[in-house]
Amino acid sequence: IIEGAAHGAGRGKEVIAVARSADAILIVLDAGKEGLNRHREILERELETVGIRLNQRPPDVTLSKRKTGGGVRFASTVPQTKLGPDPEKVVYQILREYKITSADVLAREEITVDQLVDVIQGNREYKPCLYLYNKIDTITIEEVDQLARMPHSIVGSVNQKFNIGEPLEDDLLKQRLWKYLGLTRVYTKRKGSPPDL
Repeated sequence: IIEGAAHGAGRGKEVIAVARSADAILIVLDAGKEGLNRHREILERELETVGIRLNQRPPDVTLSKRKTGGGVRFASTVPQTKLGPDPEKVVYQILREYKITSADVLAREEITVDQLVDVIQGNREYKPCLYLYNKIDTITIEEVDQLARMPHSIVGSVNQKFNIGEPLEDDLLKQRLWKYLGLTRVYTKRKGSPPDL
């Protein structure tokens, strides 16, 4: 993905379409160039532009459109401080911009205006994302420590085989990907054989 991919640069829409259908996203970044170029921010912005939300969960908001009249009814189980002093009015104005005049909105958590818009549009994808900073053998230990402490990040070196092993080896990268994908190993036994206890 390159800068401007969300608008079609460098076959960006094709690449991003793959990301929309993936179960998880692994972004591999060059640790030696990340401090100057801020590739992570560029990639996050491009994916956000096309409606992919990284490492977020969908807001707990229910939007029920009604065919009959009745206007907009807004209810919340928690105080809505992020929607301003009059959240019901803000919700009504946003729904009106999307030409929705009759609906029930129930928020079960505190939400922002952007999250409400995401619920209204309904075409957002929420994906787990892991950032792998490669080539850590080219930067200082302080920079490695700073990158390793960033959320959803691991550091590694293919050259030094640090956190990134051979295809059949069990390394940190594979362990974290299994966790992000929510996979579970299931070992089977042959029919009629006793269980391994």
